[in-house]
Amino acid sequence: MSAALEVRDLGIAFGGVVAVDGVSFDAPTGEILSIIGPNGAGKTTLFNMVSGLYTPRSGSVRMGGEDVSGLPPFRLARKGMSRTFQNLQVFAQQTALDNVMVGRARWESTTLLEDLLRLPSVGRQNRQSRERAMAALERTGLAAHANAVAGSLSYGVLKRLEIARALASEPKVLLLDEPAAGCNAVETEEIEHMLRGIAGEVSVVLIEHDMKMVMRLSHQVLVLNQGRILAQGTPQEVRENPDVIAAYLGSHAKELAHAEG
Repeated sequence: MSAALEVRDLGIAFGGVVAVDGVSFDAPTGEILSIIGPNGAGKTTLFNMVSGLYTPRSGSVRMGGEDVSGLPPFRLARKGMSRTFQNLQVFAQQTALDNVMVGRARWESTTLLEDLLRLPSVGRQNRQSRERAMAALERTGLAAHANAVAGSLSYGVLKRLEIARALASEPKVLLLDEPAAGCNAVETEEIEHMLRGIAGEVSVVLIEHDMKMVMRLSHQVLVLNQGRILAQGTPQEVRENPDVIAAYLGSHAKELAHAEG
């Protein structure tokens, strides 16, 4: 059976400078794959290729066995890929529920004329979108904030809100770019607990700098350095890899030694 997401030999260059070179990985449904590496290693560039923001110079991206290389983000979304970004992307003046309902766009099929005429199908679709959005808020522990204006919510809640919106699209593949960045220890723990709860249903690919979180949460870890794969394996294998320690993890050695719990 094909993995939910298969990346093969992906590469891209900007102005002759190779940013990502021959990166391959599989992300099965029900598992969390974390991508780590120093700043400038090519992690977000890799995400941008996988999610259709950049067109790869080489290689391929497959979802469920189907070649989706180079498809634009809206078409990938319709096929079941959803993504969050490093920086918050929320509608500050809208409620949390309204923000999450935006994630239902790929399932909505009514036309402008039907909306203008307020046909029964529009009402049914809106009710369904609202119900699914509420379900996503519940899964992320945010149901109590459904009617709160997003701009009034804490930073940690907003990070979870973005994940709730991504989940509302009912993705098969969920790409999370530093979901815990800027969060305190309590907020990071809440995000980690939430990801454990949803990982059984989708393929989660995660970029994250919090090494304790990565080592506790991941089934597999992919280490990038200067756009290439430095190491790949279980958290234990990566933690003990001398090349990884030398290139990236040396400054976190004590932290990682206690990251298994």
